Amino acid sequence: MKKTTRILSLFVMIFSVSFLLAQDKNNKWQISFGVNAIDFHPVGTDSSDNPTGHLFSEYFNASGNWNYTSGLVNTISLTRYGTDDFSYGFRGSFNKVTQLGDERATIPEETIASFDAVVNYNIPTSLNVLGLDIEPFLEGGTGYTWFANQRSHTLNGGYGVNIPVSNTVAIKINSTYKHAFNDMQDLKAHFQHNIGVAINFGGKDSDKDGVYDQYDDCPNQAGLPAFNGCPDNDGDGVENSKDACPDLAGLAQFDGCPDSDGDGVPDTKDACVNLAGSVEMNGCPDSDGDGVSDNIDSCADVAGPSANNGCPWPDSDSDGVLDKDDKCPNTAGVASNSGCPEPTEEIMDKLNSVGAMIPFELNKATLGPQVKSLLGEVIGIMNNYSQTNFMIEGHTDSSGPKAFNQKLSEMRAMSVKEFLVENGITSSRLQTVGYGEDNPKVSNGTRQGRIKNRRVEFKVIPLN
Repeated sequence: MKKTTRILSLFVMIFSVSFLLAQDKNNKWQISFGVNAIDFHPVGTDSSDNPTGHLFSEYFNASGNWNYTSGLVNTISLTRYGTDDFSYGFRGSFNKVTQLGDERATIPEETIASFDAVVNYNIPTSLNVLGLDIEPFLEGGTGYTWFANQRSHTLNGGYGVNIPVSNTVAIKINSTYKHAFNDMQDLKAHFQHNIGVAINFGGKDSDKDGVYDQYDDCPNQAGLPAFNGCPDNDGDGVENSKDACPDLAGLAQFDGCPDSDGDGVPDTKDACVNLAGSVEMNGCPDSDGDGVSDNIDSCADVAGPSANNGCPWPDSDSDGVLDKDDKCPNTAGVASNSGCPEPTEEIMDKLNSVGAMIPFELNKATLGPQVKSLLGEVIGIMNNYSQTNFMIEGHTDSSGPKAFNQKLSEMRAMSVKEFLVENGITSSRLQTVGYGEDNPKVSNGTRQGRIKNRRVEFKVIPLN
């Protein structure tokens, strides 16, 4: 039995040490400092002639049965978390014993010391007593105890509670039953009660933000637990890595950028940051509703087309034709002539009366001195209507072949054009056409009629 117990104890110690070296989350280690008390009474027999009682008899009789020293620290333990449920480690204790039970078992003071391997099982259910969170655990292990000059092997089992004070500090209380084997007769089974301060350590938090590096997405920048340790400089609830404006508080819908004027357009895309506008106008208002935002509208209070920077097109000569369409913007005209003045019917009659008086000789297109004086009046009219274009029509009588007459009419119109151009009329304003004998003014049946049909007529060519 003794050999089996030793093998079991050795296995427990090896198991503990192997897990002691395992990795864990957060603060991997816990060290505790405290005091202990040794109680031999509640583990014996309940008989009148025996100084010990049955299991847990007078369990809390500290003044009558407990052995303890006056030192501040006589128990030290070091444990490491293995999983969320288990932790493993070692505990060393020291004390003085003067009673092996009640007052009938008083002995001269002897030293007792122990070194134990411990395995703690953290019970998943926590308690709340008087506002304190209490985390219970069970303990098992094995070790050696030195009593006076003797050593005994023990198997241990107990229970306890952690009372967290902070994330790294707790009050640790536990009571362990230690069963001594018969390596010696002096040491009996007993309870060891411990109370101390436990400090968790070993977790690395490089930026001191309370988020351990292994869980910290920004281990070198102090941040917030809500963002896995990453910062939110402007405090807008959008972490810096996802914040397009990390130093300006904004809205999540705009990737952390502000919308100062509350128009639904973030400042980064708003051409008018402090004036509420519309998305269509890049955050700017359009006061006159002309589709041109105020910031680029030269006439923000008067509707106008974008082609004229938001201003209405002017009509400088008030002729009903806008300057942009008016080829004579400073001279009143008519829409049919692109805003330029057009010769009146009276003026056109005058032009054509001159054209009718041009005495072309039979079968000829040359202009004589008399004709040139007549055309001087035509030049004056055309200069008065400098933006008007004219068509010069040449006509003949019916004498001679039709093809000859067609050619002759074209030549006569061209002769008049050349004369006008030579006298200052822009060539581009004049066009010519010949109608031959096709459009007689009067009958060609008489000599006078044929003379009248050999003529030139003028027509206005609309500008548009």
